[in-house]
Amino acid sequence: MAKETQNSKQSSTPVEELSYEEAYEELNQIVAKLEAEELTLEQTISLFERGQNLAQYCTDILDKTEMRIQQITGEQVIDFDSPDI
Repeated sequence: MAKETQNSKQSSTPVEELSYEEAYEELNQIVAKLEAEELTLEQTISLFERGQNLAQYCTDILDKTEMRIQQITGEQVIDFDSPDI
């Protein structure tokens, strides 16, 4: 029961007030709920929308972090998937 309260509390927090780690954890919880539980259509849509917002927020943080690293190092960040490595 405490876990449900914690999850409800997390999902009521505005996305912009979450740290990257909190947003990523909540996103993982949403994915698990969408995959494992039988939800009403309204619940599914609500969770999906929250998940989309969290995913965009996490992406924005990562993009800003990459730009910051580029500014600090004065170099272009190397793509780890690049075949040149």
